[in-house]
Amino acid sequence: QVQLVESGGGAVQAGGSLRLSCAASGLTSSRNTMGWFRQAPGKERECVAAISWSGYNIYYGDSVKGRFTISRDNTRSTVNLEMNSLKPEDTAVYYCAAVRTVSTSSTYSGAKDYNYWGQGTQVTVSS
Repeated sequence: QVQLVESGGGAVQAGGSLRLSCAASGLTSSRNTMGWFRQAPGKERECVAAISWSGYNIYYGDSVKGRFTISRDNTRSTVNLEMNSLKPEDTAVYYCAAVRTVSTSSTYSGAKDYNYWGQGTQVTVSS
């Protein structure tokens, strides 16, 4: 059984930083691509960042490039999202997602490409 558990959300003022973490269980025996998505009220779920199994291939959404950094530790089955220079428009529920892959270099930016999801963690950025 695959489980993804996010942590690290919270409230911060604009310009501040937060670090989200996702701990995965049930995936240790297989390669996987992992991603961070977010969904604000009334908006579609969008991919913030995704990282391949090798960690060398990374995707960032245009709105977060240069501000967010995704990383992973396969020995600990964790993926992190370092968020800097936060803006009020970054306010959303952030979800960790995973999909098993054969490739070590694949990244996916579509929500439909992932079949495992965490419960989400709220990030609120005030102006």
